[in-house]
Amino acid sequence: MPGNSPRPNRRTSNKKGPQIGSGGQRRRGLRGKGPTPPAEARTGHVKKRAADAKARQQASRQGGRRGKSPAEIVVGRNPVLEALRAGVPASALYVQQFLESDDRVTDAVKLAVARADLHLVEAGKPELDRLTAGLNHQGLVLQVPPYEYAHPDDLVAAAAEAGDDPLIMVLDGVTDPRNLGAVVRSTAAFGGHGVVVPERRAAGMTAGAWKTSAGTAATTPVARATNLTRALQGYQRAGLTVVGLAADGDAELADLAALDGPVAIVVGSEGKGLSRLVGETCDIRVRIPMPGGAESLNAGVAAGIVLYAAATRRA
Repeated sequence: MPGNSPRPNRRTSNKKGPQIGSGGQRRRGLRGKGPTPPAEARTGHVKKRAADAKARQQASRQGGRRGKSPAEIVVGRNPVLEALRAGVPASALYVQQFLESDDRVTDAVKLAVARADLHLVEAGKPELDRLTAGLNHQGLVLQVPPYEYAHPDDLVAAAAEAGDDPLIMVLDGVTDPRNLGAVVRSTAAFGGHGVVVPERRAAGMTAGAWKTSAGTAATTPVARATNLTRALQGYQRAGLTVVGLAADGDAELADLAALDGPVAIVVGSEGKGLSRLVGETCDIRVRIPMPGGAESLNAGVAAGIVLYAAATRRA
């Protein structure tokens, strides 16, 4: 009978309750665990996820002095071959296994083999589909490493090292990478010391910009500014005259004596021109005379004209 068991401490009923030898587990369970942490510190809480996302975003913007653009891929037989012919820096060329070859594939592989800095990788179609997120890669994928941007101050330092007055091009709101590449190419051609672009809402040094620069991006630095207005104010403190190109400028380009000395020239987008804050920061706004009646020029053309004018005066 349960009630007559000779074994000590044996449970003789189904009633739940404290038991001998629990080791104080129930007493420890009654202890407090301290104050409730804030929502931003609780794993899985929506505010915690938002705080983590904000921290990652701020970390990515710590480009302050030097930053990197995200890695890029070029897909398709024609784009890959053009990028290789243009000398776009690349880390790997992926070629699909059992690919039906043509002249473009053959030429791309030959160019890749001739480059010591480029790995040739054979991969299956599923791997290339995953790498390109399903894009029509046609069996060729070129991986372009992140571009290493300079800091705006580095361009002034480079000019001082060379014993020159700084000649710096600044792009405000230019979103076409081909325009950026064209400005880099003109800057190199006319003795400029580099190009500055904003970190956001602007073209970066993509494979398209590299191709348009015709290789000059390898020797002409591109700097990225977290805040373009503050970067221009820093140039002014360093003794540079900040000149903005605008259709309603106060002076004509041919009369601009500031091009003789240290200068930063700001070119806006073809549609919107200079942004308000950037325009207000400029020491002088200059127009390019256009007797033919065109309303505006794209950034690449405008930069080439003003750089030629600066090089002529400096010569």
